[in-house]
Amino acid sequence: MNKADLVAAIAAKAEISKVNAQAALDATVETIIEALKKGENVQLVGFGTFSVAKKAARKGINPATKAVINIPAKNVAKFKAGAKLAL
Repeated sequence: MNKADLVAAIAAKAEISKVNAQAALDATVETIIEALKKGENVQLVGFGTFSVAKKAARKGINPATKAVINIPAKNVAKFKAGAKLAL
């Protein structure tokens, strides 16, 4: 399922236009991203939790040159599935 399919499914289930479904989906994703950038968790009970994890700096290897490179520390988004998402 791609984004267009998801928008169509949301529009059908919520009985709203695709334009409104697109706006709602975009607002939801944008709000989750903003919260994660602030370091906050977003918990959707039953569905799952979005959180931020810190990845430590580490050494890596450039596959083209085989040279050792330093990979800086960074924050990454994580998702932990909730109970309703168990397939």
